[in-house]
Amino acid sequence: MIPWLETDTPFPDVSKALTVEAPGLLAAGADLSPPRLLQAYRNGIFPWFSEGQPILWWSTDPRMVLYTADFKVSDSLAKTLRKVERSRLDGGRWDVRFDSAFSDVMRACAAPRRDGPGTWISDEIVDGYSGLHVLGYAHSSEVWLDGELVGGAYGVCIGRMFYGESMFARVSDASKVALAYLVAFLRRHGVRMVDCQQETGHLASLGAAPIPRSRFLEHLRAAIAEPPIGDWTVGPPFAARDDKPSAASVTPAASAAAPDRSGNSPAIPLDG
Repeated sequence: MIPWLETDTPFPDVSKALTVEAPGLLAAGADLSPPRLLQAYRNGIFPWFSEGQPILWWSTDPRMVLYTADFKVSDSLAKTLRKVERSRLDGGRWDVRFDSAFSDVMRACAAPRRDGPGTWISDEIVDGYSGLHVLGYAHSSEVWLDGELVGGAYGVCIGRMFYGESMFARVSDASKVALAYLVAFLRRHGVRMVDCQQETGHLASLGAAPIPRSRFLEHLRAAIAEPPIGDWTVGPPFAARDDKPSAASVTPAASAAAPDRSGNSPAIPLDG
C-alpha cells in the first residue's frame, strides 16, 4: 500500500517505493504546483499517471540516465545537424530556439501519435510545468522550419541537473535535432547527466544506460546544489572535444518494470 499525500504532506523516502507490483511507485495524491514538483525532482521523484487516475509519484530503481558526454550522434543525424546549423546561422529555412514556445512544445508532445492516442500529458501537467517555466526551471528546445514549430523537447533543470520529460517530431529527425542541441548546450554548461527515468531501447541507442538509484541520487544531490544556468542561448549542436567532462562509468543494471511512458516521444521518455 502506498501513502496518500495531502497538499502539505511531504514525500516518503524513495526507499519506500514498491519493488514488485508496480516497481518504483512511491505515493499518490497531492498536486502539481511548482513547489511540489520542485520538491519531487530534488528528491529523485517524478509524476506519471493516466487520465482518470490520481497523481502518481515514482522513483524507479535502476534509473535510466544519459551522461551528456556519452550522447550518440549517428552519421545521418550529424549530417542533418550540420545542415540545420548552417541554416540557423545564415537565416535560412531551419532554426533552433530555446524557450520561445514552451507551452506549444508541451501540447505538441501531448498530441495523438501516428501509431496511437495522445500521451499522459494532460492540461493539469501542462499547467504545472508551465508554472515551472515561468519560474525559470523548465525549458524547451525547439526546431523550426519555415517559421513553423516541427520538433522539440522539454524538461526541468535544477542547478546543473537536467530531467528530461518528452519530445515530439512533425518532420523526420526533428526531435533528435532538438535533443542534440539541448545535450550539447547542457554539456558546455557543466551538466553531466540527463535523467531519462525509464529504460527503453531507443534511449539506449542514444547512449543512455541504467544505473542504481543510489548512484543517481548521489549525483543529483551534488548537481542541484550547483548554481543554475543563467543564459539559455542556443549554441552549436556539437560539443568541442576539450569540453568533454569526465563522465562516471555506467554499469548496466537489471531493468525494472518502470511505468510505460512510451507515449511521450523518443529519447528522454521520448520517441521521435
